[in-house]
Amino acid sequence: MVRHESDSSDDVGEGDGEEYATTNVVLGYASKEPTDDSISQLGGSPTWLDPEQSPSAVLARCNVCRDLMAMLVQLHGDLPEYFPSHERRLYIFGCRRRTCRRKDGSIRAIRGVRASQNMNENKNTMVTKPVQYSLTEQIASQQNLGDSLFATALTSRSGAKLSNPFSISLSSNANPFSSGSTSNPMVNSSHVASPFDALASKPSQRPSTEDLSATFASKARISSPPIASTPSTPPEPWPDASQLPSPYPPYYLDAENETVDAPPQTSTPRMDTDVPDTSGAASGGAKDDADAFESTIDKAFQRFADRLAQNPLQVLRYEYKGTPLLYSKTDAVGNSLAPHQSTAPSGDGKFATVGRPGSTGMPRCQNCGAGRVFELQLTPQAITELEVEEMGLDGMDWGTIILGVCGEDCQPKGIEQGQVGYLEEWVGVQWEEVGGGGRGGGGGRR
Repeated sequence: MVRHESDSSDDVGEGDGEEYATTNVVLGYASKEPTDDSISQLGGSPTWLDPEQSPSAVLARCNVCRDLMAMLVQLHGDLPEYFPSHERRLYIFGCRRRTCRRKDGSIRAIRGVRASQNMNENKNTMVTKPVQYSLTEQIASQQNLGDSLFATALTSRSGAKLSNPFSISLSSNANPFSSGSTSNPMVNSSHVASPFDALASKPSQRPSTEDLSATFASKARISSPPIASTPSTPPEPWPDASQLPSPYPPYYLDAENETVDAPPQTSTPRMDTDVPDTSGAASGGAKDDADAFESTIDKAFQRFADRLAQNPLQVLRYEYKGTPLLYSKTDAVGNSLAPHQSTAPSGDGKFATVGRPGSTGMPRCQNCGAGRVFELQLTPQAITELEVEEMGLDGMDWGTIILGVCGEDCQPKGIEQGQVGYLEEWVGVQWEEVGGGGRGGGGGRR
């Protein structure tokens, strides 16, 4: 059963005889029912920050076969507290060709951004007039992460009304996925004033750019440094819908703060792969196969499975500048990211995976050279929803897709104030285990 965040300051409580605790993560759920966020969506076709300024189609081509890819998710990414003059939108695309699966470059991500004032001015403002937050305000901000990101009413276990991070709100602390306009995200030509106003099938209610609502992103307090720019990808006009691959079925996105059992419990015993076999000689092929299978199960995967099992219908995990939940620590992506994070309870009573200062393990932004930070990841439940109409068992086979973005939210070179720019961001793909062959290597893009 999906639980809602408590209003209590320590975020640990009891309900129905069970103890639970909230985390700093906002979970996204696929829904066929409309929500107040008309921009964030799972599947469907992309909607751009400005329909007259679409990205180069090169950014959405598979780097293996060069075909255009289908969209997996689109997210309203405004961060009004940290990039107050920026409108942001995030997109992840995946190649539909079976021959491209499990290959680097078959899944790519785009970040769209529009700045309404000079970025250097933003930088100077932040440096000379930093906003000071008290501990109480910081805790309150974390508790209301889902509220400002989704801006819809939620009901906590205590009966209090909470705002949904995926819904629309016109205040600066509103839904991180909502925006002032409610144009339908399922319609490729819809025009919206801010990224992630509202999800599809909503009447237009476009606000001014001054009323940009908060988004998933607006929930985590961030200090952003200056930004530089480099040449953008050579343009290729975005093709007509008839030239695009068949889209996945579209879903609205609903969101709420993650709650877990406290203290955390594992659903199955963990296997220690370092314990030697003391049972003597092998008893046959069956035992050898069992040992081989057990050796592929690492503690990171067990933790991943246990964590998702507490809220099994989640399709997306969001925590700007947080740390991803790794599917494995033994593949290429895990080897890069695992050394830069550790799991520990935070001082405000929440459970958090804490990133080590200085680095995230992700490659730096190729546009401005700034460090990248974690923003979101997709979970296996997203595959279930996206392929609900697919026949057969030969579908997508990743364990998680991790998105890392420029920590300075830079724009491409040559983009003027008020114009929209699009940049490719890093995705780390951790593939499902191949039967009998151990885990597949994770492919990192850019």
